Amino acid sequence: MSRLNDLLRQLETSNPALAKDLRREVDALSNRRAFGLNFERHVPEAVELPGRTVRRGDKVRILPPRGSNTNADERQLWRVMSTRRDSEGACLASLESLADGDKTAEALVDDLVVVAEFRDPIYPGLVSTGKIERGGEKPYHVVINAENYHALQTLLFTHRAKVDVIYIDPPYNTGAKDWKYNNDYVEGEDLYRHSKWLAFMERRFKLAKDLLNPESSVLIVTIDEKEYLRLGLLLEQVFPEAEIQMVSSQINPAASARAGSFGRVDEYIYFVRIGSAVAERVQLSREWVSARGRTHTGLPRWDMLRRSGGGARRQDSPGGFYPIYVDPSGPRIAAVGDPLPPGVSEAPELAGSIAVLPLRQDGTEGRWMWSKPEFERRQAQGRVRISGDERRGFVVSILKDGEYAKITDGEFTVTGTAADGSLQFERGDVNLVRAIPGTQWRIASHDSTQYGSRLLRSAILPGREFPFPKSLYAVEDVLRFFIAGRLEAVIVDFFAGSGTTGHAVMRLNKQDGGRRTSISITNNEVSAEEQRSLREQGFRPGDVEWEQWGICDYITKPRIAAAITGKTPNGTPIEGDYKFTDEFPMSDGFDENFEFFTLTYEAPLRVSSNREFRKISPLLWLRAGSGGRRIEDISAGWDVADTYGVLIDLNQSEAFIDAVRNMVGIKMAFIVTDEDRLFESIVRELPDHVEPVRMYEAYLQNFEIETMRSAL
Repeated sequence: MSRLNDLLRQLETSNPALAKDLRREVDALSNRRAFGLNFERHVPEAVELPGRTVRRGDKVRILPPRGSNTNADERQLWRVMSTRRDSEGACLASLESLADGDKTAEALVDDLVVVAEFRDPIYPGLVSTGKIERGGEKPYHVVINAENYHALQTLLFTHRAKVDVIYIDPPYNTGAKDWKYNNDYVEGEDLYRHSKWLAFMERRFKLAKDLLNPESSVLIVTIDEKEYLRLGLLLEQVFPEAEIQMVSSQINPAASARAGSFGRVDEYIYFVRIGSAVAERVQLSREWVSARGRTHTGLPRWDMLRRSGGGARRQDSPGGFYPIYVDPSGPRIAAVGDPLPPGVSEAPELAGSIAVLPLRQDGTEGRWMWSKPEFERRQAQGRVRISGDERRGFVVSILKDGEYAKITDGEFTVTGTAADGSLQFERGDVNLVRAIPGTQWRIASHDSTQYGSRLLRSAILPGREFPFPKSLYAVEDVLRFFIAGRLEAVIVDFFAGSGTTGHAVMRLNKQDGGRRTSISITNNEVSAEEQRSLREQGFRPGDVEWEQWGICDYITKPRIAAAITGKTPNGTPIEGDYKFTDEFPMSDGFDENFEFFTLTYEAPLRVSSNREFRKISPLLWLRAGSGGRRIEDISAGWDVADTYGVLIDLNQSEAFIDAVRNMVGIKMAFIVTDEDRLFESIVRELPDHVEPVRMYEAYLQNFEIETMRSAL
């Protein structure tokens, strides 16, 4: 290593950029884990930004000629040194190679696409591309059209440590044209496809980790057999403090054929629980219970007091060998004796009663599950039942803590007590049960063909195809275990695809009146087959004719709009009913608010001088909870909306502070100033429940810090 460091120092004098790149790779190698998951952390990804105006200093690629069916050369990046107009009015750019500073070129600006590498700073904004408002005063769900790594960086400004659930269905790395790395599809024969996938996912998990609430939150990731082992190890490394569990879920009862192998019917779901997050008992259909090997009768389950299994012998817990005296006329408990001394196997007689001891079927001595004091306390709660008779013998049954909790939670209704003092109940619906299921799910509603592809293609978006959408009800069920009691939870999906997660959150809100919000992130990638056809027609990314076929514009936004309004993109009512947990016509829609945004890339000086406030304003609104009116014009010097306020003219701070104090529901105050003293003086006057944020310092620092971290 010392020799390498000497060579790098020599190189720094002649080619600093190359030396910096080499230093980064050497540091990565020296820090490589000796144990655990080792993989190549490939050169940071780069994303093309079609439609972004080319500026001096930008990093760009030269696009192939229109009509060509190839991508831009991903290995050749250029820096824009200047622009000029030629004699015919065309705009030309003078370029310098980033790989070789002596190499220059000139190209039409229209033939350039701006490139952002993941170690380059970005200063994002959001532009609204439409909204649907049927939810009254409810907060807004959001769809963001963006490269998801940059969108996650953006959310670190608006939602750091505020997200309750992240649910993602990432690319499965099947070798088909299902995902890109550095603007190129990763083919099945690519020797580095696994490490590229891991590098791709690791970068996003590190950002996602900072979004999740460290007190209580969960990351949910679905995957198939191609990467589930590597994914598990990666999750262990990125989230070492979390509890991680994997579930196998049947999504294709017909089985997907695998040549020479067993047919594929399931996929895997990883649950990464952070802080105090736990899976909650929720109401489930009987098929969930059957999958656990239990029979649900609609009543609490009584278990034998005598312990079975390991540690069930008398000598394992001598205090658990005591007589329970039963009055056969009830039958009921007449008394409870003390534990018998060692060597004594017969209980003292009690007139009019029969002593019951924890004897096993083979005649050997066992023990009761509860100690005598615990037995007497729980008997008083009605948790002990006596059955049998003198001829067959008496059996002592109990309600364990889990079953008793179902009673106190109101799952079962107590109707009285029996002669033996045990609780009696009203029989519930035998087809429903509150439970936490096991780790193998065979649920009919999770069929991705029936309730994913077919639901989308035949009902919601007639005639439109999207590959492998999740079953709406599968996503709904997965989320329910963690947000059933969180009516204002924030759920993020940064591989949103067709928008199933946002759709599922709306269904959950309808079932319990929740005000949960979803943030769905997807790009506007066009399918590989469609790309070929569009290129042959002379179109490129960024052209209207190209973008109209992208995932976000052609699938995600129309799907969400159709779900809310109850009408297909053609304006006709959606046919059919929602099924299972909540059955109603799909044409009813949902009482929800949704807004659609596209991520933009701004110049920091324009942001800090308030020249791009309209594009930054959605970020402030999102940080304040995405509810109510959004402040988009601050020409008056200040404004206060439903949940936040913005002050730019500090000479009007008194009026601003009065307005904040008089507005119910204000959560945040964004104060634009470079002066520490002035900022602190205004903060002292704000109500304690209002969080102050200094602009644009907080905004700029957030993205500069994240850029430095991504370069590591």
